[in-house]
Amino acid sequence: MKELVVISGKGGTGKTTFVLALGSIFKNSVLADCDVDAADMFLVLNPSVKEEYEFSGGKKAFIDKTNCTECGKCIEVCEYNAISPDFVVDEIKCEGCGACVYFCPEKTIEFNEIVSGSVFISDTRLGPFVHARLKPGMENSGKLVSKVRNEAKKIAIEKNAELTLTDGSPGVGCPVISSISGADYVAIVTEPTVSGIHDLERVVDLLNHFKIKGGVIVNKWDLNPEKSNEVESLSNRMGIDFLGKIPYKIEDVLGAMNNSKTIIEYNPESEVSKSIKNIADKIKNIINI
Repeated sequence: MKELVVISGKGGTGKTTFVLALGSIFKNSVLADCDVDAADMFLVLNPSVKEEYEFSGGKKAFIDKTNCTECGKCIEVCEYNAISPDFVVDEIKCEGCGACVYFCPEKTIEFNEIVSGSVFISDTRLGPFVHARLKPGMENSGKLVSKVRNEAKKIAIEKNAELTLTDGSPGVGCPVISSISGADYVAIVTEPTVSGIHDLERVVDLLNHFKIKGGVIVNKWDLNPEKSNEVESLSNRMGIDFLGKIPYKIEDVLGAMNNSKTIIEYNPESEVSKSIKNIADKIKNIINI
């Protein structure tokens, strides 16, 4: 079983649209949405949830007023103004640093794990699907990403799937590192813009740092052919595969999204679909599936 992770240096490059299209091509696969801060694959897949469980990834302070003397030490040491004058902790503002717990002279502040999100295991028309939802204002999304990936791998082994297809987090932060660590191959979706190229360089540096193999796809390449060629040249210089280009055909993409279909399902003979199929063939050969 292999794992293919698709990421992007920034949001809005078409990463999720590309992953969904691959889901229509790679039939014997398990899908995973690791963009837990803004998961949206479910909008197209319309999953049937089979299992749901809570995820606890952090701690928050809670003041037990039974023994509280209201000395004000907790308010004094809180750097986030998370404790009100009547000694109630604001869960959104609380960063879980534990300073109030440590300095409380009466030891009346509890520091408990809280539920910060949920994990879902679902069935879809494209196969098994693992996804999650992080609550607003909650941190530790990297841990939730790891949980989603581990569940997807477990299902893939149980069902003898040949591939785990993961929609990773955008950017270069902790959730991205959690998305790509240990992956067999990482596909980076970028766009032919100055910011797209800048963020691509950062992502490639990240892959090289962790010694993970990967390749680049330029989405909407025909909006700026010159910058698209620059991406290809950059890929060659940085020692990463150049997997191909996808044209900008907004009518096909919008039609697919509005009908809750992948681009392959909506119009398999479109230029976009043909380009993605060619890229998928390259990936198959590279990771040997």
